Amino acid sequence: MRASAEVADIFRAAGPGYRSAHAGRLSLAQLKVMSAIEHCRTAALGGHVEACEDCGQWRIAYNSCRNRHCPKCQGAAARTWLVEREADLLPVGYFHVVFTLPAEIADIAFQNKALVYDLLFKAASETMLTIAADPKHLGARIGITAVLHTWGSAMTHHPHVHMIVPGGGIAPDGSRWISSRPAFLLPVRVLGKLFRRLFLRRLVALHEAERLCFFGSLVHIADRRAFQRHLAPVRGKRWVVYAKAPFAGPEAVLAYLSRYTHRVAISNSRLMAFDEHGVTFRYKDYRRDGAARQQVMTLAADEFIRRFLLHVLPRGFHRIRHYGLLAGSARKASLALARELLDVAAPPDADTPVEPDDYRPPCPCCGGRMIIIETFERWRQPRGPPHASATNRETEP
Repeated sequence: MRASAEVADIFRAAGPGYRSAHAGRLSLAQLKVMSAIEHCRTAALGGHVEACEDCGQWRIAYNSCRNRHCPKCQGAAARTWLVEREADLLPVGYFHVVFTLPAEIADIAFQNKALVYDLLFKAASETMLTIAADPKHLGARIGITAVLHTWGSAMTHHPHVHMIVPGGGIAPDGSRWISSRPAFLLPVRVLGKLFRRLFLRRLVALHEAERLCFFGSLVHIADRRAFQRHLAPVRGKRWVVYAKAPFAGPEAVLAYLSRYTHRVAISNSRLMAFDEHGVTFRYKDYRRDGAARQQVMTLAADEFIRRFLLHVLPRGFHRIRHYGLLAGSARKASLALARELLDVAAPPDADTPVEPDDYRPPCPCCGGRMIIIETFERWRQPRGPPHASATNRETEP
């Protein structure tokens, strides 16, 4: 069912005016995201006509933009990614750990997205791997799946990394699996201190190498001494590392990943209204508890678009990364050894039935299979309703 309002509706209605008012101040990446969302699943991208093999019901389906920032295009991508990740799960408890940047650093990150977001990944993952390998804590080599989010619930800039970590790891000599305690993985205060030290040391190195850029209210910290004064408060501040209770089984891990890996700044389901008063949507105020945490906010359309565009990632930036046992080339061998040490069977070595790109929902009338009977190019509309006999034609998807 279509939401009462969608991000695309807001962009189509208010986007042209926003582009005009901010001409020269929007990046090419932001302009491309706006265009992709505005044109997603419209005649501008072409499409096809589907017909049900059983009852003949037909419908028009326009092509998706497949932009990773589009709220409507993440479902299929998430399903495909999850099928591939399911084979990586081990029969152990999994923990959810979150590393968050302080506000003073978040301001620098916004003006240097590629460098500082990458540094966030590196410092957080090295922190986890280092503390986990320490014999005083776990003393094992662990695996990590990390996902970058740059937003808070109200779409403000709030960069943080979510990590999914198995509750244990392989001993340094590879001889056994070392399990964590049932409800405890690693001490968050120790993680926070090392994360702070690693991140700040490398951020200062980037500044000294003159690789950081500063604009507006931050332009003065291009000076070395001013930069050190800017960082002084966060050096003594406790950096937030949050570890949630372990998941209740692999199914819960997959359910979590399906919600978090391909999420965008706001989903269409959170939008309540778009009218002359602005855009009204639901958000969570984490300073409150219980039912009071659920709040409603209304923003002017231009402010809504501005907040949405805060979270456009640099081209080619990977927001999902794997470390330790799950890192690239070593993943298969590490997982095979982990299963051997845990004495569990490996998953069937068969081709994974990944969802095809042209996945189509079943017939809304009878639940039958829909087949493509006509395609049309960009900016074209399909011909009139196909004749009933058209459903018997064989067509290529």
